Amino acid sequence: MALLAPAISGEVGLRLLLAPLSSTVVIRTASCAIGVGLPVYSTFRAIEKKDQKEKDRWLLYWAAYGSFSIAEVFADQILSSVPLYYHVKFAILVWLQFPSNGGAKHVYRNYVRPFFLKHQAKIDRILNILSKELNKFMSSHEDEIHFIENMAARGASTEGVTARIEGPNATTTEEAGTPPTNES
Repeated sequence: MALLAPAISGEVGLRLLLAPLSSTVVIRTASCAIGVGLPVYSTFRAIEKKDQKEKDRWLLYWAAYGSFSIAEVFADQILSSVPLYYHVKFAILVWLQFPSNGGAKHVYRNYVRPFFLKHQAKIDRILNILSKELNKFMSSHEDEIHFIENMAARGASTEGVTARIEGPNATTTEEAGTPPTNES
């Protein structure tokens, strides 16, 4: 069985290299790199250079990309079964980024902006309601949130560091690597 593993992994790698059209792994990875990785770095460069034209270009890209991503979330199960969908997605992501054809500007001006202008009041009301509900939730669950924060801090702490863990009904002090003890 151990002799079979290298042959299988070599065959899989060879298939990925020789037949990328039949594999979504390569094209999905490329889409992520081109759709997110490169734009994040390009946005960083535009911000650091203080180049307003480049900042505007990348803001348009992110608005178009975000809209595309939201639509994709709802249609992914259908779209992923369409032959060459990820190849088309890759091409769209490249098209959105090229400044010479203004793909992101086109999508923003013709689709994103008109949609939000038409629905802005409704979206603002919904976001206001969600913000109030989130604030209520955070206020009513402060103890649990602090408990989770302390647990995360404890998990990230190094050996021998003491963390104070407070829950809604109990207070304990635990030292990393030792079992909890209840204080009375």
